[in-house]
Amino acid sequence: CPQEGKAAGLVLPFCNTDTMNLHLAEIALHVAPGAHAVVLMDQAGWHLTPKLELPVNISIVAIPSKSPELNPQENVWQFMRDNWLSNRVFGSYDEIVDHCCDAWNKLVEQPWRIMSLGLRDWACGL
Repeated sequence: CPQEGKAAGLVLPFCNTDTMNLHLAEIALHVAPGAHAVVLMDQAGWHLTPKLELPVNISIVAIPSKSPELNPQENVWQFMRDNWLSNRVFGSYDEIVDHCCDAWNKLVEQPWRIMSLGLRDWACGL
């Protein structure tokens, strides 16, 4: 939630419908009671499949394909790659997972960064 500087995520080995369902369930756990989250998604097959189990406190807004500038999450990935994830050599899969979790936790500890990377005037009515 860029407006609140909050984040919810999972480090998973695949991108598919099953893992997207896990991710949506994780996001739903972090939505404030009585609030409703809107999740912007590109048109990857696992993002918009009718097989998604959409929690009641989340709505999906599909953004046009080939328009990453509309998706604030792209800025988050770029920031994490630039600062914590690029130019590394790992000795094992577990090292990769640990490093990704560490990078995510660093981001979560910086709510102002989440806000600066994710806020969009058009999305927040600013």
